[in-house]
Amino acid sequence: MSVFRDIGLGHYVDDVPSTRFPVYTRGNAGEVYPEVFYPLSYSLASAEGEQAMRSAMVRTGFVSADELEADASVPSGVFAGYAYLNLSLNRVVGLRVPGSDLDAVDRGFMGNSDNVPPHVPHADDKDLKASIKGLRHVWHVTGLGELPELEADKRQSDLIRAERGDPAEATEAALLDTITKFKPIFARMFETHLVVSAHAAMAVGTLGELCHSFFDDRDMSLAMLGGIGDVESAAPAAEMFRLGKMAAAVPEVDAAFEAGVAGLDQRLQELPEAAEFVAEFDGFLERFGSRGPNEWEIACPTWGTEPALPLALIDRMRGADDSHDPAAQGQRLAAERQATIDTALERVGPLKRAMLKRCIGSATFLSQSRERSKTTVVHAIHTSRLAGYELGRRIAARSNGNADDLWYVVIDEFEEYLADPDSFAERIAERRRVRDELARRVPPFTFTGTQPSPETWPLRDEVSTEQVGADDVLTGISGCPGVARGRARIVLDPSDPGDIGPGDVLIAPLTDPSWTPLFVPVEAVVVDVGAQLSHAVIVSRELGIPCAVSVTDATRKIPDGATIEVDGTTGTVTIIELP
Repeated sequence: MSVFRDIGLGHYVDDVPSTRFPVYTRGNAGEVYPEVFYPLSYSLASAEGEQAMRSAMVRTGFVSADELEADASVPSGVFAGYAYLNLSLNRVVGLRVPGSDLDAVDRGFMGNSDNVPPHVPHADDKDLKASIKGLRHVWHVTGLGELPELEADKRQSDLIRAERGDPAEATEAALLDTITKFKPIFARMFETHLVVSAHAAMAVGTLGELCHSFFDDRDMSLAMLGGIGDVESAAPAAEMFRLGKMAAAVPEVDAAFEAGVAGLDQRLQELPEAAEFVAEFDGFLERFGSRGPNEWEIACPTWGTEPALPLALIDRMRGADDSHDPAAQGQRLAAERQATIDTALERVGPLKRAMLKRCIGSATFLSQSRERSKTTVVHAIHTSRLAGYELGRRIAARSNGNADDLWYVVIDEFEEYLADPDSFAERIAERRRVRDELARRVPPFTFTGTQPSPETWPLRDEVSTEQVGADDVLTGISGCPGVARGRARIVLDPSDPGDIGPGDVLIAPLTDPSWTPLFVPVEAVVVDVGAQLSHAVIVSRELGIPCAVSVTDATRKIPDGATIEVDGTTGTVTIIELP
């Protein structure tokens, strides 16, 4: 049920936090939902997402259903419009995993953050029965080589895409039906994604612990998972690299790009010499049109709805060095990965070798599966997004409203809204005002108990951080091993990458799949936030690019144009020279 509460700035979607598990964090949640929820998205996904997370947590065995309060959003929640995950609950899971501890959990969610709320011990934190059930589950996970649920979701996702047709030819009732049907589809696919993500975390974590126990080198596991191939979120980058080189090879097409991204799509359509490129680009949009900034939010544009977004990224590929070709990098990394695995297996006896092989196999398979499970959800969202875009245009055409008004209406109001959209004008205007005000502010990265009133949050354009000086070192955590030096380029929006290219180091606030293509032409990647299973880490390992994540406020502390050195093995960034 959608809930609008008075959050101080006005009424907006807002959940009830847990009292038993009081600490929440934007860690990891900020990669999936970086922006303020629109009311429609909240009404379609919040309750279903909460139930899916409850089910996924219980399936691990480390948590029982009766521990999760029925009248609160426990595993996750939307508070004052922003998505959060429950750190307390995950800490309790960590305490129930033999060999784990609070620090390990906090690193997974908070990275290298210095502002970590303390854990308040509870008598029920440890539970021997839950630990035993959970360990049985972990052992099961480390032997996984197939996921029937994911395969079923993928088949349904492909069927939905094949059957969606042209929204412009559908009736309003059919468009609304498409949006409404999203709720149960999302619930099932999101639960699969959460289960697969939990499995991946367990497998990767166990592999790291084995490397630490057997070789006193936890980071060896990073090399064992580099260049594993078949990582779906990395696939668009390889395609964009190919398209960028195709554009650069045809003088007329190259000149069209040089004239700027504004109006580029239309210029290419009218350019005879661009026919082959346009055909290939259309194929790219058919395969990857559901991806884009904030792609889990139904209201936000994607590469398919705004072709200028991917064209801006392809533009940056034209001058990329051939040594950065994802295909060539993949071959190199696969060879290095196999060499690391072979050497490790030779150093241990039969029993340890069997354990290591088991964990390497499951960690590889589940890392690939985690990205695949994201894709199934994103495809389903995109089908509803296209229906929403068309329905919004039609409602605006027969009313005094705007095409994006429907994103501010919750699904329970749609019957009334469709009958008389103008009667919603004041409600929509107020919700739009509150969302805009929330977007102007920085939500707390963590909160305990009750989220501070948004009125107290700092305004984004007033947040200031002292920049670093020459020879200063910023410390994060390792994302992908390797050392690279280059010019720091601060990019805050993947659709506006500026002139980033060869010789540069990408400095980003966070990364989701829409950022992936920008990894290709650069020498290294530095991210403000992130942990060991964050998108930046997975993709940088797949592309072989040195990466440091959880480098707090790197986008504010590092001057654009500074010469820096990134050590992806230690997670450090050294300022060599100021601009």
